[in-house]
Amino acid sequence: MKFKNILLMGLAAAVLTACGNTTPEGESKTVDLAAQANSAKLDLVLEGRDEAAKARFDQRHPKETLMFFGITPGMTVVDVLPGGGWYTKILLPYLGNEGTVIGVDYALEMWPEFGGFATPEFIENKKTWPATWTESAEAWRSDDAAGVSAFAFGNRNVELDGTADAVLFIRALHNLARFEDEGGYLTQALADVHAMLKPGGIVGVVQHQAREDRQDDWADGSNGYLKKSAIIAKFDAAGFDFVAESDINENPMDQAKEGDAVWRLPPTLGTSRDDDELRAEMQAIGESHRMTLKFKKR
Repeated sequence: MKFKNILLMGLAAAVLTACGNTTPEGESKTVDLAAQANSAKLDLVLEGRDEAAKARFDQRHPKETLMFFGITPGMTVVDVLPGGGWYTKILLPYLGNEGTVIGVDYALEMWPEFGGFATPEFIENKKTWPATWTESAEAWRSDDAAGVSAFAFGNRNVELDGTADAVLFIRALHNLARFEDEGGYLTQALADVHAMLKPGGIVGVVQHQAREDRQDDWADGSNGYLKKSAIIAKFDAAGFDFVAESDINENPMDQAKEGDAVWRLPPTLGTSRDDDELRAEMQAIGESHRMTLKFKKR
């Protein structure tokens, strides 16, 4: 740990030294050194994750994804549907004590739409999710980690408006789209996000991607997949510009078609738990084909 701290201190010192040079060449050098320092810090954070998390790195590409979205220490970042904190546990130490992570859950009114597991007891527990999730996230923090808070879509604290640098929808859009007709949940979520972001703030999307030639009623989110064109259109209508895309989370082996759900693939393997041959076939495909899209608030 001492060596790691020395490495980061050295990179920070190099950045500060370069800041004294105000020529265009010097400014470029400063930006490059800052990027190197951020990259090194993120490497150290990822190195410190547990083995179960590291086992997913080849499929989820957390470093490449966060760097593509431009996430840097000191930012306020909204983590939509953070669950057990897979990305939150990376963001907390990476953003540092000048940063903030805000966890956001689905709207309370949306959970009954799932049926099945969404029992009355489950729904009742969701009423306290902002407090219970924040308490869990506090246990993931170290002294120099980002601060944490949480809310549910449709019930945001308006004092947060205009404070967020970035919002991450990591495989979190499909259910919002799936139940859009029932309650306008995707529209509400994007309105909340737009309000929370600073001018020019970034939204990063990683989402299971359906081919454009697939049926719209299959690619409506109920099977986990959405079309890129549909996402871009929805974000445009909500006041966001499409900035860029990356292939870092693509998997062309996943050619999902009507009748296929994303949960047939790893890590869920929901259709092959009792079928060794089918399970091997799904494992050979790997995790889903995912688009990685970057938007900016207009």
